[in-house]
Amino acid sequence: MNRPTLLPGDRPSPLRHLRWLPLLLIPIALLTMTYQVPADGVGVVLRFGRYTSTADPGLHFKLPFGIDSVEVVQTRRQMKLEFGFQTPEATNVWQYGQDPEREKSMVTGDLNAALVEWVVQYRIDDPQRHLFEVRNPSTTLRDLSEAVMREVVGDRTVDEVITVGRQEIENVALERLGVMAKAYQLGVAIDQIQLKNVNPPRDVQASFNEVNKAEQDRESAINVANGEYNKTVPRAQGEAAQRISEAEGYKLKRVNEALGDATAFNAVLAEYVKAPEVTRTRLYLETMRDVLPTMGDKWIVDERVTQLLPMLQGSRKEDAR
Repeated sequence: MNRPTLLPGDRPSPLRHLRWLPLLLIPIALLTMTYQVPADGVGVVLRFGRYTSTADPGLHFKLPFGIDSVEVVQTRRQMKLEFGFQTPEATNVWQYGQDPEREKSMVTGDLNAALVEWVVQYRIDDPQRHLFEVRNPSTTLRDLSEAVMREVVGDRTVDEVITVGRQEIENVALERLGVMAKAYQLGVAIDQIQLKNVNPPRDVQASFNEVNKAEQDRESAINVANGEYNKTVPRAQGEAAQRISEAEGYKLKRVNEALGDATAFNAVLAEYVKAPEVTRTRLYLETMRDVLPTMGDKWIVDERVTQLLPMLQGSRKEDAR
């Protein structure tokens, strides 16, 4: 078969397919010009890889074809780092470490071993610094958190770490980690550090539990003794105050009675000085008046009387009349 001969003017132009290029670029541009920022974050806009602006949540526009790119940073979401343990099915790969057993093994200030598990909760408060100031900021924050916790635990005894010093350790570690995060310009704010399980090594855990039980029994005995003290001592103090009050009242009564008797005696003495015979007779009669009614039937006879019965019979006859 003979092919048709093409003249030079009849040859297809190599640029004929470029006429469709604008039609292809338009949808690509539309797709790459818009972006959505979720409600829990902000968008960091980069132009040729350099920071230009920060976009709030919502729909926004940017230059297409890769001129502008957007890094979404979740600034309104609280994130956490786990040390010494791992939450099953955790979505954040930086949330847990690769070697939890190594992370939680620590030495206290009194050269004892302890297994410390803790959680660091933080937020990204400066997206620009978080993305550009430090390479791998999540790894750096993990390293800083572990260093701070080992330093704080190393300054305290094993008893403080496991029992009474937990709150202080959390507060001190939170303050130090916050200062170091700002110094390293990580762009994060540390919200909370919380100790989880803090135990002695497994080999000595049984002995340590016995020591803790003995200390708890001692504290319980002390509390019971303090309760008895608080119940008995105030009661004894109240009884003592009551006795003192009664004694003071009795003292006042006796003093007043003595003063009254002294005043009456002085009044009688003054009258006695004025008329001794009259006063003596009056005192004798007044005394007899008070004494004789209390004596009952009494007979006063002369000492020379030898026959008492006839006199009694005679007096009875007179009484019968």
